[in-house]
Amino acid sequence: MKRRDFIRRAGLGTLAAGSAALAGCGEEKAPKAVAGSSADRRSFEWKMVTSWPKNFPGLGTGAARLAELITEMSGGRLTVKIYAAGELVPALGVFDAVSEGVAQMGHSGAYYWKGKSEAAQFFSAVPFGMTAQEMNGWLYFGGGLELWEKVYAPFGLVPLAGGNTGVQMAGWFNTEINSVEDLEGLKMRIPGLGGEVLRRAGGTPVNMPGGELFTSLKSGAIDATEWVGPYNDLAFGLYKAAQYYYYPGWHEPGTTLECMVNREAFDELPDDLKAIVRGAARAANADMLAEYTARNNDALQTLVDDHGVELRRLPDGVLGRLRELSHEVVGELAEKDPLAREVYESFRKFRDQARAWHDISERAYIEARG
Repeated sequence: MKRRDFIRRAGLGTLAAGSAALAGCGEEKAPKAVAGSSADRRSFEWKMVTSWPKNFPGLGTGAARLAELITEMSGGRLTVKIYAAGELVPALGVFDAVSEGVAQMGHSGAYYWKGKSEAAQFFSAVPFGMTAQEMNGWLYFGGGLELWEKVYAPFGLVPLAGGNTGVQMAGWFNTEINSVEDLEGLKMRIPGLGGEVLRRAGGTPVNMPGGELFTSLKSGAIDATEWVGPYNDLAFGLYKAAQYYYYPGWHEPGTTLECMVNREAFDELPDDLKAIVRGAARAANADMLAEYTARNNDALQTLVDDHGVELRRLPDGVLGRLRELSHEVVGELAEKDPLAREVYESFRKFRDQARAWHDISERAYIEARG
């Protein structure tokens, strides 16, 4: 709240300075209010649809913070009303709703839209891909965001990073995973590229919204599910439906959540409100990662100490095979169309140089810290 108050006071100070400058221009007239000018004081009311349950920790509350921040930073000139999954459109109907103008904004994950564009999956999570820190580097300073805009342009959408979960967990299982053979026939909720990797390992991937996970796992409709990590998984009560909790999240090493904006609605905004939308999304992106970093371990301790969850690491042999299949799946995706190839080449190049640096920075330090 203090940060938002500071931003709001800073914005008001800027507006006051601008007004004083205009007043000092003697008889010169202030510019007319035209779209895109700083003198355009029109007000706008937007809807934001999300893929998350109402007030769900991290994901849902992160989207709500973004809507609140835009409203506050704009001084109420751009108000954003948020709708949870199912309130206005289904959880997996966000893309179409924003593209068609049913809502001006959406908050979701780009890997849900592989049916729209295979290349979209690179902007959420790639198995054995980049961490949150690396994803942010690529998006903001490595050309990733420009490529994302290119992918979404045919759908009339402006994509923005709107959050990141960090490294996720491998998921909840009702059977032990001791070898690759244990994945055969396993029916698991796992979206995106990770789902295709599981398929090639002999499993059956299922895509369903978060609100259906507990019931499906409890009833045996699925044998396993990944969701996010301890903070979210505790809130969903998944420990009541499965015994084994595996790590690491090979399939989602730094999942970027997206804030998509309808292009026509965005273009209608004056320049200062466009800057506020972009700035608020960037702040929300950083906030969400910070929250998960702060909350996950406490939640994990609760799961293990209070609820008797069996925390397990996936065997090296399983991880090794999943890594091989991941390289195969991602490589084939890159060959599907020229745009997917362009995105993949940018992603791969940045991942490799970031990894080289992190080998002697982040990884070296963490190993030295012990």
